[in-house]
Amino acid sequence: MPHPARLIPCLALVACGTIPPPAGDLPFFGGGFRFEWDQCQRVGEDEVTNKYLDHTTQLVACPEAMEDLESFATDTGATEVGREEGYVFYAVPL
Repeated sequence: MPHPARLIPCLALVACGTIPPPAGDLPFFGGGFRFEWDQCQRVGEDEVTNKYLDHTTQLVACPEAMEDLESFATDTGATEVGREEGYVFYAVPL
């Protein structure tokens, strides 16, 4: 049985209101964008995302239901470029 002190970080993440991303077949890569467990992730090109891609920015998708969605743009200097499949797409400067 794990020591109770080892459970504290896990409980802290649960308390933060993390939610699983919506189901979808977006071409995610690279893990979390700002930190390892970030729900916002870089996405590559496919039939959904190609209209949002730009060679001067990174395309990042965040779940629409994410609790701190508004802070993402502030933290990263991103601009919202669209919403599809339960995600908000942001163009983040390189």
